[in-house]
Order: sequence, then C-alpha cells, then structure tokens
Amino acid sequence: MRYRPAECSPVEQRTRRQLLRRIGFGSLGLGLSTLLRKDAQGAAPGRPARAKSCIMIFLFGGPSQLDTWDMKPLSPVEYRGEFQPIATSAPGVEWCEHLPRSARMAHHVAVVRSLSMTGRGIGDHHADTFYILTGQKPDRSFFVEGINRKPHADDWPFIGSTVSWARSRDQELPGVVQLPALSGEVTNYINPGQFSGRLGPEHEPFLVRGDLDKPRDLVVPMLQRPAEINLGRLGSRQSLLQQIDLRPSQPHFAKKPMESFEQYQRKAFSLLTSEKSQNAFDITQEPEHVRARYGNDINGQSVLLARRLVEAGVPFVGVHWIGRKVGAGLSWDTHSDNFGQLKNVLLPAFDACFASLLEDLSNRGLLDETIVLVVGEMGRTPKIGDPRTGGKGPPGRDHWIHSLPALLAGGGIAGGQIYGSSDAVAAYPADRPCSPEDLAATVYHAMGITPEDLMWTDRIGRPQSLLAEGEPLPLFG
Repeated sequence: MRYRPAECSPVEQRTRRQLLRRIGFGSLGLGLSTLLRKDAQGAAPGRPARAKSCIMIFLFGGPSQLDTWDMKPLSPVEYRGEFQPIATSAPGVEWCEHLPRSARMAHHVAVVRSLSMTGRGIGDHHADTFYILTGQKPDRSFFVEGINRKPHADDWPFIGSTVSWARSRDQELPGVVQLPALSGEVTNYINPGQFSGRLGPEHEPFLVRGDLDKPRDLVVPMLQRPAEINLGRLGSRQSLLQQIDLRPSQPHFAKKPMESFEQYQRKAFSLLTSEKSQNAFDITQEPEHVRARYGNDINGQSVLLARRLVEAGVPFVGVHWIGRKVGAGLSWDTHSDNFGQLKNVLLPAFDACFASLLEDLSNRGLLDETIVLVVGEMGRTPKIGDPRTGGKGPPGRDHWIHSLPALLAGGGIAGGQIYGSSDAVAAYPADRPCSPEDLAATVYHAMGITPEDLMWTDRIGRPQSLLAEGEPLPLFG
C-alpha cells in the first residue's frame, strides 16, 4: 500500500498527477519531462515488465574496476596490476582470473563500464554510498558536515524503500530487507542513504543481523520472542492493544511519533505470527551442500538468504557486504594490499555467492523475475599506489569516483553484454557515460515502476519525484 501523507487524500494525489502531466515537470524544476515521455508501462518497447523482486549486492568500500570486470591487459603494468583476464561464457567478454565460477555465468550478466560520478560524487564513502543507494546526488550538507553527516529523517529514501512504497506486496512479508548489518557501522559511521527517510517508518528496511565470527548465524531481531510467549499469548496481547486507545485526546499531543510506533508494532505482530515469514527467514532449511556452495562466510550466507526471501515474495533485498580491517583497507576499500586482499579473500568469496545466486535463480525459473544489481560506492585509482599509506606495505589503490563497475542480471536484462566503455586505463568513461541515477531508473523500469509512480506529495502538499533525474539503461532483451 503506497504511503500517502494524511493531509493529502487519494483524490488529491490523482488530481496533482493529472496536473503535472498537463503542465510538464520541467516547469516545476523537477527535471522529469524526459522521463515522463517514456513508455507508460515502465518497460522497454514490446516487452512487459518482468521483475517481481530485486537483490542488490552492495560492495561497500568500492571494488577496483581494473581488477574485476574492466581489466586493461594492454595498459602499462603500473595500471593493469597483477591479475590476468580469462574468457567467460559471453563471447568476447573477459573477467578477472579470480572469478572463474562467475565467468561461467557471464551470459546472464550485463557489465556497465561507463558508470561515473564525476562532478557529482565526493570521493567519501558515506556521501557516495548515499548517492548509489538513493539515486540522488549528495547535497550541500555532505560537504558542510563531512564524515559526521548523519542520516536525516527527511533524506531521500533508499531505492529498496521506494520499491516497497511503490509496489503492492504480500503483507505477511516485509517490503524491503537488509542484511547482514547497517552499512558503515563497522567503521562507527552509519551511512546515510540506507533508510526510508521521508517515506516514513512503514518502508524502513527490515534488518537481519549477521556476525563475522559466526557466519552461519543470521538473526532476525524482530522475529525473536521469549520462549514463554507462545502464539496464543501473543495474539491475546495484540487483541488487548487493539482495544486500548493509546493516543491521548489532547490536541497538542505529538501524533507522528505515536503513528510511527504503531506502524512498527503492526509490522512486528504480523511477522511474529506468520508461518510464511518464519519459514522465509529460516536459512537452516537449506541443505548443507547448498550453504557450502555459497561460501561459509557471512556475506555468502546473506546472499543465500536473499535468494530465499525473493523466492518467498519479498520485493527488495539489499546485501551490504561487510569485512574486517586488513592493513589499511576495509573490505573492498583496498588502500593497501589491493591484490592480496582481492586474491585471497574478496574475489573468491564474491565468486562463490554470486555464481551460486545466478545458478539457483536460473535453475529455479526465478532469474527472469528477479533483477540482480551489484555495485559499490566508488572504484579505485587506475594507477597502483596510495599516498595515504606512505609507501608502507603491499601496494593498494585509493578512492576513485570517475569510473566504477556495475553488474546487472535477470529481470529482463539481456545477459552477455557490455554497456559503455572506459578509457585505456579505466579512469574515465570513453563512451555512453551513465550515473547512479540511471542505475536506480533501470531497477525501477525493470520492476514496472513508472515515473508517474514515483511522484510523492510531501506534508505541505508539494509534489516531488523520488527520482528527479535518470534514464533506464537500454539493457533489456
């Protein structure tokens, strides 16, 4: 059910949308006139929207484009690095040698090699995480507050929260799930962009927690209840609460916090009493050989649970990759020992879970109705070596926002293709440049969410678009 502020009725919402169509978004400064001329069904001409769900694997830290999916074997060694390219199942497409299983699934994957944040990103993890996760470029607050910029209640929403808001869904399941942690909390900075923001608590991602030291234990805090509280007692408590008016009659009483509390309460009761939700989140139902195939690490197990959740009917699942500090690097943030971290930890772990996910979705007939997006918040410097390390330790690569890799598969995406290209050292787009706004638009497009669907009215009646810029990439078959 779409969120509608109390001050604006469904009739008023519809009237505003009709008005916007007549006068054009350009006159309102929303930058959507081009988008509104797109196919009204939100799909490529002649092809209906296919995706019912989306799995986003967010490689926090920023993977190196040159050492993964945009290798430059003919460039000088100080750029191309230590790894060699290998052939994939897509004719003419080569990936890194340390992604052998994924390479055999490349015929399902579209690789975007011209994604860039030049002139819009900052080169800072939390600001650029916001950009990727919302499709909205960082505003002035990110420059003023720097790394201390906290999530704000009126932030633009996470893409997954927008999907939850725009799509009808099974009320026994959350509209958006995030696992195995909050993005950035391992660094003690909770990244903006991963929350529902202005859409309100109803569309806040449902958090599943994992632990690096207990990779096979994925805990759903909201589904935990004391052993002595059985479903009968829980139902009695819910009935009692429904009979009590929790909201005082005084006109000055703060209504919004109580409404937020009640929304969380309703969601908790629904999930606690639903056998469907309990089963969907129970990863122990997976056979041991399947769990091992995804990798015995917390990220691999999270991707496996993501597959279970979309299979059950959850519209959007975000897997936020977490890792330990290794040298000066954190997870994909390979300031030092770039090649060692990638070869020994990161690429093998990603290869196992990504290949297994595509294999399972394909074999179960789910790939056509599930769009998979893999992206980080930045790439890495083309030239090897990071001045931050002072030349100590094995060489790494620094932050780089001018060229970053992205993968898309399923949901009607034509696999085995390359979109755009970068220059000779993967520093800047060479042709068909695109932006995070375009990635967000591509996900919405695949899921049948139109520009009109993305119109939202704030509490004082102003119409806004939840994606003011961006065009779906022409990747669909």
